[in-house]
Amino acid sequence: MSAIKVNPQKVVSRATGVKIDKAIVTNLSALKRKYGTAGVQKIQAALKHLIAKDRKRGLLTRLYPLDDAATMKQVNGKPVTKATDPKQNKNAIDAVYAAFAPDYLMILGSIDVIPHQNLKNPLYSPYDDPDKFAFGDLPYACEAKYSQRPQNFFGPTRVVGRLPDITGAKDPQYLLALLETAVAYKSSNAQAYRNYFGISAEVWKRSTDLSLSATFGNAADLKTVPPSNAKWPTPLVKRLSHFINCHGAPDDSHFYGQPRSGAQVYPVALDAVYLEKNISEGTVAAAECCYGGQLFNPVYNASQMGICNAYLGNKAYGFFGSTTIAYGPDDHNDQADLICQYFLQSLLKGASLGRAALEARQKFAHTASMSDPSNVKTIAQFNLYADPSVAPIQQPQVAACKAKAVGAVPILAELRVERAERRRDLFSRGIALAKSQPIISRFDYQLPKEIMLALRKKAIEQHIAVGRTLTFTVMEPPSAKLMPVSLMAKELFPSRVHVIFEGSGQENGRLKKEAGKTAPPSVTGTVALIVKEVDGTIVSVKKIFSR
Repeated sequence: MSAIKVNPQKVVSRATGVKIDKAIVTNLSALKRKYGTAGVQKIQAALKHLIAKDRKRGLLTRLYPLDDAATMKQVNGKPVTKATDPKQNKNAIDAVYAAFAPDYLMILGSIDVIPHQNLKNPLYSPYDDPDKFAFGDLPYACEAKYSQRPQNFFGPTRVVGRLPDITGAKDPQYLLALLETAVAYKSSNAQAYRNYFGISAEVWKRSTDLSLSATFGNAADLKTVPPSNAKWPTPLVKRLSHFINCHGAPDDSHFYGQPRSGAQVYPVALDAVYLEKNISEGTVAAAECCYGGQLFNPVYNASQMGICNAYLGNKAYGFFGSTTIAYGPDDHNDQADLICQYFLQSLLKGASLGRAALEARQKFAHTASMSDPSNVKTIAQFNLYADPSVAPIQQPQVAACKAKAVGAVPILAELRVERAERRRDLFSRGIALAKSQPIISRFDYQLPKEIMLALRKKAIEQHIAVGRTLTFTVMEPPSAKLMPVSLMAKELFPSRVHVIFEGSGQENGRLKKEAGKTAPPSVTGTVALIVKEVDGTIVSVKKIFSR
């Protein structure tokens, strides 16, 4: 690393009283292994350009290389010596945040620069939900210490976004282009994001209708696949807000539809190649799809990058998506539907992309039932890929402040104070959420016979062929001792939650094989029931589908 210098004067100590608005964290050693010394020098030059532009926008931005010993010493942290180690990276980012409490924390680089955290998937079942981990950046947004338990991270407090390069890349040009987009971004009026491009698998039309109506006020422009196909009219794709509720698959550059009948047929709904040069600069997308936000190495997909990278590479401002199998119902909203809605709803109210992601996570933890393991996985796996400080929609007070600003490089004090007030409020909400959510743990013992019979009966009523059943014990939240006794009455608190998978992965595989070449073998097609029990009585049942 001798050729890549870090100026220790750029590390501003909290003791100086200087408020850092935006911290950029990366691993220069990992970037050097990908791009060489010359490539990293180009990236550092681009970062200087972004830092200078942020200054003009009223943001004091600094770069913190997590692998640099001098930098980490000044924040009372240990340098990252193994770039792929989730625990080292979590501890290092926590140290940077503890030192400066930046309003925005931007992770620079893909998962081979700074890894996602590998949270254990509560729904893991080899033939049904084969994801051992729900990979994501949620723990970087939380005060809780390193852990692989997603239940420890129900209280996000930090505004975090990741600006990813391409996993396994050798040429820095893609990342340089993303940084230039962040430098050049411009806010638009709210109406520019009110017209949406909404697509759905036909089988989930009712659910997507509700999502679009809740977010944009109508579902008039919803398109489904089938009957539509991946060759979308340019005027639709050019719209700035994209909402996608389709199937996805691992290491795949396509999203897929499914007919209303539920037949195991998956026509292409969106193609990463088709997106290139067809989307507008400034686009923001939220995708419910399984693996829609997976940062895979294109070498596993005939050298074609994934849809997430394709959006960003074509000057989209942000992409919100899932790294693993995501879930949702077919006729109402839950799981992936809700967290994607909440993200876009916050955006449309004028939030920065990073704040929209934090507010979406907090609202999801607040409104969804976190005793449901599918919701636990949902909050763990959805991530924001963007410079979190980008605000696509111009707010009136911003324009007013700029008009009043004096000097060539104004620091907009009024906006900084308002932003700090919001951050304190969001921080307090996150801490409260962390203490108020129930905790689930796997129950690996034999269930009473009467419960087994009740579960089988509910499965028959929902037309589910019973496969593997997972059971979870629900424990009181940490704040239960502060609540009135009546709120925690035994008859009102779930004692167990059961997940009944339909059939098995082997059976699903047989069906897909019979469907012929129209079915990508990696689309999961999982169906499950979430069943809540209160002391031996079944109180609720809902059916969910892998996206």
